[in-house]
Amino acid sequence: QVQLVESGGGLVQPGESLTLSCRVSRSLSTFFSAGWYRQAPGKQRELLATIISDDITNYSDSVKGRFTVSRDNAKNTVYLQMNNLKPEDTAVYYCTASTENWVHYWGPGTQVTVSS
Repeated sequence: QVQLVESGGGLVQPGESLTLSCRVSRSLSTFFSAGWYRQAPGKQRELLATIISDDITNYSDSVKGRFTVSRDNAKNTVYLQMNNLKPEDTAVYYCTASTENWVHYWGPGTQVTVSS
């Protein structure tokens, strides 16, 4: 059973930065892609960023230029560097990994709250 565990969430003030980590229990090389979603209260889950096996990245317009997704295959870890955080970034952030056969695995999520 593949497990993903996010960490690094917390409470920050507007304009500050935060880095989320996602440790995957299986080698990242066995996945086609990995990425990050978020879900704010009362809203649908939103795709933020993806990184595929050859390190091509994609971002939603809402985070492009502020968030950076990366991976460390040696540590089986995916990261989301978040800069210039805004109150509207407040949400539960989820890590996901997908195989070439489109089997998707999810972490339990980590809360990020941006508030002064």
